[in-house]
Amino acid sequence: MLLDMAQVSGPAGMVLGLFSVAGLAIVLLKLWQFASVRIGQRSFVDPALRHFRMGRRDAALAELAKSRNPIARVLEVAIGGSGRADPELLREEAWRVGNEHLEGLRSHLRGLEVIASLSPLLGLFGTVLGMISAFQQLETAGSRVDPSILSGGIWEALLTTAIGLAVAIPAVVALHWLERMIERLGSDMENAVTRVFTAPIVVGEAEHGRQYGVLQAQPAE
Repeated sequence: MLLDMAQVSGPAGMVLGLFSVAGLAIVLLKLWQFASVRIGQRSFVDPALRHFRMGRRDAALAELAKSRNPIARVLEVAIGGSGRADPELLREEAWRVGNEHLEGLRSHLRGLEVIASLSPLLGLFGTVLGMISAFQQLETAGSRVDPSILSGGIWEALLTTAIGLAVAIPAVVALHWLERMIERLGSDMENAVTRVFTAPIVVGEAEHGRQYGVLQAQPAE
């Protein structure tokens, strides 16, 4: 239906029709991408950190390997290198991996942002062109003015604005929702990595006092 309306509204409407198809394709692509990495999954974080605190590094890494979530990939770097590399360098490497995954999830969002921004302007541009055309026809008619010429031209012109808004509004909603999902993932990722570097590790009575991560601060005497 939107494409049929775009044909009636002229070249600007046709461009808006292409925008609607492109915007829908981007949203579907991002939904598939988010689903493939289980972007909302967090159930692996606490069990993996619990294993890590008890000194069971291999069990923690095995727990993380079960998930496709980017948080699991970052925790693998942090936990796998804990006690084997400088904590500051390890934290930087964990964030490098995390940012790489976040940037991958942000791909194509700029295109959706362009569609959301340009669609209303393009619709308004089409309306202005339609109004100019309608008044030109009215001028050509001279004294034999037919009101239907003006009303028909205005109707087609305003249709372009309606199409622009119909394309822009869902694009804006989808863009903000997708960005919010990525922001939440980044926040949870930061929280999980911080827990690796700040939580003490207890390995049991047999290895009393031994730790594999950041050492627990001892109270002042």
